[in-house]
Amino acid sequence: MEQELLAIANPRRRAMLELVADRERSSSELADLTGLSRPATSQHLKVLGDAGLVEARAAGNLRLYRARADRLEDLRAALEDFWSRRLGRLREEAEDG
Repeated sequence: MEQELLAIANPRRRAMLELVADRERSSSELADLTGLSRPATSQHLKVLGDAGLVEARAAGNLRLYRARADRLEDLRAALEDFWSRRLGRLREEAEDG
């Protein structure tokens, strides 16, 4: 979970995840859409890929990236669980207080 959280901590990577959430995009297209250099885009995509949040497939001389919905769902569920437990404790403390 730590690797995934570190990956989404960066706003540029979150923007990339949004861009590949509903369709595949090339790294060049992502660079153009985010205003990043191609090397910077590749570095961000590597972090997202290492965290398991995006997957790539070869299409000729392109690599197309898409978000892994299953891993994003797992991350969302973990964050919801974390916050619901924290907020529950806060509510209990306020009611006892």
